[in-house]
Amino acid sequence: MIVRGTTRIFGIFGDPVAHSLSPLMQNEALSRAGIDGIYVPFHVAPAVLEQAVASLRALDIAGVNVTIPHKEAVCQYLDFVDPEAQLIGAVNTIVNRDGVLCGYNTDGKGLLRSLAEDLEFTPRGKRVLLLGAGGACRAALVALARGGAAWIGIANRTPARAAALAEEFRTSLGGTPLASFSLAAEDLCALAEIDLLVNTSALGLKGESFPELPWSSFNPGARVYDMVYTRSGTPLLHAARDRGNSAADGLGMLAGQGEESFALWTGTPPPSGVMKGRLLAEFTER
Repeated sequence: MIVRGTTRIFGIFGDPVAHSLSPLMQNEALSRAGIDGIYVPFHVAPAVLEQAVASLRALDIAGVNVTIPHKEAVCQYLDFVDPEAQLIGAVNTIVNRDGVLCGYNTDGKGLLRSLAEDLEFTPRGKRVLLLGAGGACRAALVALARGGAAWIGIANRTPARAAALAEEFRTSLGGTPLASFSLAAEDLCALAEIDLLVNTSALGLKGESFPELPWSSFNPGARVYDMVYTRSGTPLLHAARDRGNSAADGLGMLAGQGEESFALWTGTPPPSGVMKGRLLAEFTER
């Protein structure tokens, strides 16, 4: 990679950020697309987030991704926040348009891309159950509802959080019926009728399982999507595949949201499959 005075700078703000796989896939895509650009990680502590955002103008940085823990807090420092990102309450992509900082959320679109590519699943007319009630759940909820899901349930260890989330979105996503559940086996009666189960929580990242899930009542034709990705596969994926259900992890979503960000920054989509291919190669090499 040759860096010139004309090279456009992209990056990612996070704390921590050293583990991020985004530089690998974004730099691969920039190179393959023939774009004079470089993507770098920026370790940004919460206390200096406002200054970091202001630096995008000062240093003429073309755009950045935003990851944990800044996705919600960053909204207040931007000049414009896309309506969908406003609804989700979080931004994961900032575009610097001649000093005007515009925020977007590409997580939901990344999820839909991955569901289509990895599980041949489209949400229109389907019933979906989401595990977790945090920021990732919000992005998934909006994307799936706007994609035409017939019903969405939210299950969480703290039922009140799931109920509050369903209530919050019931009006804005009025076309899709919403329901809330605890993770207790006796409450997850919806598993018998769903078409898709999505883990939006971080559970599984360290090998944790979902012992409460009543797999015996699970729809045998349903697909399972785990936003968590590990080199060996998560317990949820293993459990689903052992029972014959189609399942995929969040690597495709990571690539999908990155492709959407790339298009916002450059005005053109990245070469097809390049980002996911680079991620898969990284997992294979180690």
